[in-house]
Amino acid sequence: MSVLDDIVAGVRVDLERRQRDTGLADLRAALADVDAPLDPMPALRRPGSSVIAEVKRRSPSKGDLAPITDPAALAVEYAAGGAAAISVLTEERRFGGSLADLRAVRAAVDLPLLRKDFVVTDYQLVEARAAGADLVLLIVAALPGDLLERLHDTARELGLSVLVEVHDEPETARAVALGAELVGVNARNLKTLAVDDDTFARLAPLIPDDRVKVAESGVTGPGDVKRFVAEGARAVLVGEALVRDGDPRRAVDEMTGIEA
Repeated sequence: MSVLDDIVAGVRVDLERRQRDTGLADLRAALADVDAPLDPMPALRRPGSSVIAEVKRRSPSKGDLAPITDPAALAVEYAAGGAAAISVLTEERRFGGSLADLRAVRAAVDLPLLRKDFVVTDYQLVEARAAGADLVLLIVAALPGDLLERLHDTARELGLSVLVEVHDEPETARAVALGAELVGVNARNLKTLAVDDDTFARLAPLIPDDRVKVAESGVTGPGDVKRFVAEGARAVLVGEALVRDGDPRRAVDEMTGIEA
């Protein structure tokens, strides 16, 4: 079993528990009380680099990163630094996140929010929107057959923007054929957790220039951002470097607006 398979298996167990506690009909009813989703694309298409700043406590590859007792306060710092959007990890077992984190951040900032998780069912999409998410992550490697297309269509019907994540050439071809407007290239192979620093440079040319290309993993500072921008990135998704920095507001600011 790969690392990704193991993570998804745990996600499904936790999902079953949440589904027992809150039925899909109740979740859909809650959508009536949620503000309309924010559109992240204008900010992500603006000149210079944009930062999707992540609330991330730990990861399978690095272990504990930061305690983050107040995700809302961290999000406020990200916003003050000029983040284009904020990513909130909601996976519980490997990343220490929760939907409560997403709700707390939603109450604190008016930026577009990405629910970053391992989405494998329609329920999670409705759950994301009900908690205030404006975007969701769909990982191509975790969604075989027509599941990727079905979840992408459902997300769009809910008004959610979609970040479609790829790791290799076949996955990139699927994302492009899907018509994904926002394509994230993750340098970390989720099946092995190995990182290939050349992944973005290799895959970016396969993505049409009218799509927004997002570099994921391996962003440690402005130098990395400049390299990714030169390779075609319009945005970077940064977690570890920001949560470990003593001044996340400054760190986001220094990564924003960089041009090739």
